[in-house]
Amino acid sequence: MKTSSFSAHLLAFLTILCITSQITPIQAIQPPNTTPKYTEFLKASCKTTLYPELCYNSLSNHARAFQTSPQMLANAALSVTLSTTRSTTAMISRMSKGANIRPREAGALRDCLEELNDAVSELQRSIKEMSHMKGGAKKLGLKMSNIQTWVSAALTDEDACMDGFGGKRNAIDEKLKKVVREKIVKICHLTSNSLALINCYASSM
Repeated sequence: MKTSSFSAHLLAFLTILCITSQITPIQAIQPPNTTPKYTEFLKASCKTTLYPELCYNSLSNHARAFQTSPQMLANAALSVTLSTTRSTTAMISRMSKGANIRPREAGALRDCLEELNDAVSELQRSIKEMSHMKGGAKKLGLKMSNIQTWVSAALTDEDACMDGFGGKRNAIDEKLKKVVREKIVKICHLTSNSLALINCYASSM
């Protein structure tokens, strides 16, 4: 399993952020029943992520389903991330086969595609493991460690995809760079948020 110091440091930072941002009920006085509990839960949970606005916007349509369950929230975040990564992978696959793509650009897209396929596989494994969170503390701890490792690896793969489209040292069209980087940045942020919510679930176990 390939990992990076970037992913390891991010995992540690998100864990600390989660612990220091414990989810507590909203204390402000407000009219009864104005905001569903699951909406407040989502808002509070998203504050533990690095990209809270994206977190809330990407998950608000699923809030009624996960209610106030940290496990179901983490699973929803993984599912949204996987869906977005799959659609981005399909888009890049189509781009790599375009008639106007030059060999160097096609090579960078294929390299990116390979990294994204790995990320999809790792996210799938994480979701599968999340659905089997049963057993004693030791077994649950091992399962959670696997999930955190796979999601961290997916983030590393996504970041590696962007390496081929960074800077001005290569001969890749700037417009193509911009399109790819915008898509990859979004899934990197979604994956980072998923990891933060997974860490919060782990701390609540």
